[in-house]
Amino acid sequence: MKLSGKVAVITGAGTGVGRAAMVLFAAEGAKVVGCGRTQATGDETMKLVRAAGGDGLFLSADVRSAADTARVVRTAVERYGRLDILINNASVGYSYSGSMAALADTPEADWDDVVAINLKSVYLMSKAAIPEIRKAGGGAIVNVSSIGGIRGMADAHAYSAAKGGVISLTRSMALTYGPEGIRVNCLAPGGIDTPMIASRMPEIDALLANPETAALVSPMGRVGTAEEMAQALLHLASPESSYTNGAILVIDGGSTA
Repeated sequence: MKLSGKVAVITGAGTGVGRAAMVLFAAEGAKVVGCGRTQATGDETMKLVRAAGGDGLFLSADVRSAADTARVVRTAVERYGRLDILINNASVGYSYSGSMAALADTPEADWDDVVAINLKSVYLMSKAAIPEIRKAGGGAIVNVSSIGGIRGMADAHAYSAAKGGVISLTRSMALTYGPEGIRVNCLAPGGIDTPMIASRMPEIDALLANPETAALVSPMGRVGTAEEMAQALLHLASPESSYTNGAILVIDGGSTA
């Protein structure tokens, strides 16, 4: 029960890493408040949370909206009395056609949308959450970036630019809010088997099936799982990482080694 007595808000909680984090955090004792664009997937997440013996709720919300992000935080505090942890996980990638194109092929509207979901949402959620985490006496914010924010990508220019921004924002927030007892860290996953990359999985599976090309996916010869990323988020959100602030935790099976 590493998060006993804590209240956590998790964005992008309807599927993938966000769903896995909701279930794990609830199993570790936290009250979990998730949000996402689709209520139906959120309802599925909450079934898993309850099956794990957890308590929480899911809110349909647009993380590009200041009103919606403020509502999510306000609802969490009204329901559970406090806020200790914020996981900024909401993101779009291969599941969103406009996010993975080269710059000259990216419509302006798609660029704006990807940056809003992947980067601006971190600003909006954190802006709403920090005053409440401060009232709770401190806590943890974990922003989810990507190895695409660390190294160049031949496509996905809007995506990689936004994820690089998440890394820089994390470091700046850590300097500002660390002295208040609000630790801010970043998780940078590699290829993870989630709905975000479902359209690419046939290509990835073909590479993995050939011993000569499997390492092109990862030196470990596989993609990661949402549950593995949730364990990393738990570590960064829990007292186990009490002296970790401003860190960029890369978990990619060695792909960027």
